[in-house]
Amino acid sequence: MANVSIKFNNKDYLLSCDDGQEESLKKLTNFLDKKHNELKDQLGSIGENKLLLITTIKIVDDYFNLKQKVVSQKNKLDDISKKFLEMKSLAIQYKEKKDSEVNNLNIEIDKLRVMIEESNSLYESTLDRTTKSLQDIISNTELKSELQ
Repeated sequence: MANVSIKFNNKDYLLSCDDGQEESLKKLTNFLDKKHNELKDQLGSIGENKLLLITTIKIVDDYFNLKQKVVSQKNKLDDISKKFLEMKSLAIQYKEKKDSEVNNLNIEIDKLRVMIEESNSLYESTLDRTTKSLQDIISNTELKSELQ
């Protein structure tokens, strides 16, 4: 344990604290002394005990207000986190849906490609037969012409 000499309300005190906490104790005491002096200037001479009580109440009030703000900010952060998770989930669902739609479109494109290839083959086959038939007709017509 370390001993720290501090000044509060123009009086010297010797306080004990854990080793390494000396500077922190001095800062806290300076803060408390500053608040105490501010209230003494505002309220005048109302008695030391009453002034200490009011100083303590003021600091505790500040503490509770700050604590309430921290809780409020934590709740807001929790709400934002929940909304983010919801948005993330919706984005994943949207992506999965779009991936499925793209996959279905690719299947349809493949079907169309096969149908086009079959149609081309049928067209070429029909064109070949038509050409053959026309050649046969022309040949037959030439033969008949020669025979006459």
